[in-house]
Amino acid sequence: MPAPTASFSPDRGYRLNPNVALRPEPFGALAYHFGNRRLSFLKDLALVELVEHLGEHPSAREALATLPAAQHEPTLRALAVLAATDMIVPV
Repeated sequence: MPAPTASFSPDRGYRLNPNVALRPEPFGALAYHFGNRRLSFLKDLALVELVEHLGEHPSAREALATLPAAQHEPTLRALAVLAATDMIVPV
């Protein structure tokens, strides 16, 4: 798994990259990037829901408010990895 880049900022707005398709799975979803051919496993249904609606929030931090506080830190780490792999992009 790639290390998160310093360029991810939870105070910025993000959205699912238009080159990425999410395929629902019992464990969460598969995210496939048609540009760089990367495949990512989103192993949490709450993360899938958050990523699908990320662009509806002014920032990633505000999107986290929809989750219980205990999920904020692991979800931030997951979002940083998704940003590093170009699965989510700044708006």
